[in-house]
Amino acid sequence: MKEDPTVLIRPAQEPDFDEILALNSAFVAKLSPLDQPALASLHELAVYFPVVEIDGEVAAFLVALTSGAHYDSLNYRWFDERYNDFVYIDRIVVAAKSQGKALGLMVYKDLEAFATKEGYQQLVCEYDIKPRNITSERFHRRYGFKEVGQLALAGKKSVSMQLYRLEG
Repeated sequence: MKEDPTVLIRPAQEPDFDEILALNSAFVAKLSPLDQPALASLHELAVYFPVVEIDGEVAAFLVALTSGAHYDSLNYRWFDERYNDFVYIDRIVVAAKSQGKALGLMVYKDLEAFATKEGYQQLVCEYDIKPRNITSERFHRRYGFKEVGQLALAGKKSVSMQLYRLEG
């Protein structure tokens, strides 16, 4: 009989960077590319950057920044120009072999608890609507995010700008 795996949410550390970059690379079609210097910069800017570890292996990660950060992202700037007091979810990745285990929900709940404790009023993020990312769309709708705008990006890509109000 196999034992249940040990699942741990903990802060990302530099030794995790290779696994984080590999996960990001596996899903780069739905995310922006990330290299070692960009990851180090995000790690420094992030207010919340956990990994979800299963039996010692990084199975998921999430990067979140707050309003007023010096982050060069069109999506982030869209929110920063319109809202105050938010936590921006830059990216979340769950390894293919770990999907369907509610790791995304687990880390979002942890982020929500962190943001509420720190006094933030809302979580914000975006997901692709052109091309459509139906998995992200369903997840965010079920969680309670609401569309507050859309943004057309270079090429044929468009994103839905999403907001979730925190109770506090």
